[in-house]
Amino acid sequence: MPLRLSMSTSDWLLLIVLSVLWGSAFYLARIALDEIPPLTLAAIRVGIAALTLAPMAFWLYRGARLTAPWHAFVAVGILNNALPFSLIFWGQLHIPSGLASVLIATTPFFTLVVSHFATADDRITPQRVVGLAAGLIGVALMVGPDMLRVLDVNVAAQFACLIAALSYTLGGVYWRRYRSVPPITASAGALASSTLIMIVVAATFERPWTIAWPSMAAVGATLALGIFATAFGYIIFFRVLARAGATNVMLVSFLIPVTAILLGTVLLGERFSPNHFAGMVAIAIGLAAIDGRPLRALAAYVRSR
Repeated sequence: MPLRLSMSTSDWLLLIVLSVLWGSAFYLARIALDEIPPLTLAAIRVGIAALTLAPMAFWLYRGARLTAPWHAFVAVGILNNALPFSLIFWGQLHIPSGLASVLIATTPFFTLVVSHFATADDRITPQRVVGLAAGLIGVALMVGPDMLRVLDVNVAAQFACLIAALSYTLGGVYWRRYRSVPPITASAGALASSTLIMIVVAATFERPWTIAWPSMAAVGATLALGIFATAFGYIIFFRVLARAGATNVMLVSFLIPVTAILLGTVLLGERFSPNHFAGMVAIAIGLAAIDGRPLRALAAYVRSR
């Protein structure tokens, strides 16, 4: 039987850094979206990140044989960048950035199911089933009340974020077959392909050349979004993905809301309703069950008493 993938201490530290980078992305995007349309912002974000990483990847691995076909970079560029960024940015126009980040926290539960059928070493276990159930309850608590009302744009925005979470799952699981590709090369290739795609999409639907030049605050937020939250974030993402698997790396999705909620509450004046916090608690329980270590530590403590 194949060994179950696990997280080392260094992987957890990288995941915490990644959660801060990606959590801040919701705050930075909220600033930029006041002046830049969502598809255009997605195109600029991946473009800046691609320009940041491409020279580094070329310098470090020039002359090296590429171990992934070009269509793999296109696929992961769509699934990990173009589609989810567009959906999340559009969603943030209609729902708080903190809520958007919590909905993205459903990614590990999608990954748990997809990885079971698509991989040999990232399988569903009874304790992971418990975690999945708790996570789904958390999602229901967060979006349930709105589902009882008319399906307005806010509910559509929440579904857009859930589709983005599923897209992240498919991208992460798909790329595991190319784990031999260096993280910086994987990041640069995916970002370059998604840049070309998003330029065409943004030009077709938003005509960004007709938009007024954004303020320095929006420009600064967009630069930080592209360089730190995207370029360096994806280097960390692909590194942990190659070593620990899709389900483990997607645990970052639960850590992200901590940063996003703090920034959204302190700097944007956003607030959550009680059902959103209840949903977060349920998701926390689910992720603890999926990882297993918090439950094993608790059991060891009880036995030692």
